[in-house]
Amino acid sequence: MGLDSYVNTFGSVCKQKYGERIRKLTIDAKFTCPNRDGTLGKGGCTYCNVASFSHEHRTELSIQEQLAQGRERLSSKSSKYIAYFQAYTSTYDEYLVLKQKYDEAIQDSDIVGLCVGTRPDCVPDEVLELLVGYQNDGVDVWLELGLQSANDNTLKKINRGHTFAAYEDTVKRARRLGIKVCTHLILGLPGEEHADYLETLNKVLAVGVDGLKVHPLHIVDGSTMAKAWRNGKMTLLELDAYAYSVGEIIRYTPKEIIFHRVTAYAKKPMLLGPDWCAYRWNGLVAIVDDLKEKGGQGEYLKNTP
Repeated sequence: MGLDSYVNTFGSVCKQKYGERIRKLTIDAKFTCPNRDGTLGKGGCTYCNVASFSHEHRTELSIQEQLAQGRERLSSKSSKYIAYFQAYTSTYDEYLVLKQKYDEAIQDSDIVGLCVGTRPDCVPDEVLELLVGYQNDGVDVWLELGLQSANDNTLKKINRGHTFAAYEDTVKRARRLGIKVCTHLILGLPGEEHADYLETLNKVLAVGVDGLKVHPLHIVDGSTMAKAWRNGKMTLLELDAYAYSVGEIIRYTPKEIIFHRVTAYAKKPMLLGPDWCAYRWNGLVAIVDDLKEKGGQGEYLKNTP
């Protein structure tokens, strides 16, 4: 049995809603980030090199061309897709610029959803109103917020440039308007252990959330963390420790919350470590084995009044 047997996954939810698997088509719309352009800081988050996560990075292709290329690249086709603004801070521009880019992304009839990845401190009310407009027109909208950790000390260490309070404010404003929020969490950040991951989960659940993405910290070339790793100053999560922590997070998460992702990988030579992150299936297999042994989503909440 696969992950869907133990977890309320984004893939299974979409299949129930649309009658088939829905694939995400990633877009690099040439946004930047206030933590890179000098508004908040320069150099970005210490783990960040978005080129390692987006193969379209620095592309000269238009949004429509990227979508067409994404359709062709997929080994298994679909009749419906979600346009995913993935690279950098995809709400960080003027309203009319954002509207033009989002409009272009959803103009084709096979695009049924819009995912917008961004920072918690870059989502003004006018952007939320724009997303609500698409949602009212029948587009399946997700606002993806990169929180990574609810610990303000950790956020400062990794140079995020925002606090948990900024995240909490944006989530409340978005969900008040009916916009679904997916929160990104990273396990293995410097100074954090298993108990810290659960504390972050508890804080996120207390604020309210619709979806979660969980990633292992992996070191990529070009990031600030790469220097520390090369100097032997960083310890990275082993696969079994990561699978255990993800399993526990899943078991403490209510069943209605949707997991968009439970692991991630990057390609060498961009990936420096850990080595197990170089393979797509390593993390997933280990997590499924853990869930099979100890129980799936919401297992620890069964007897909670």
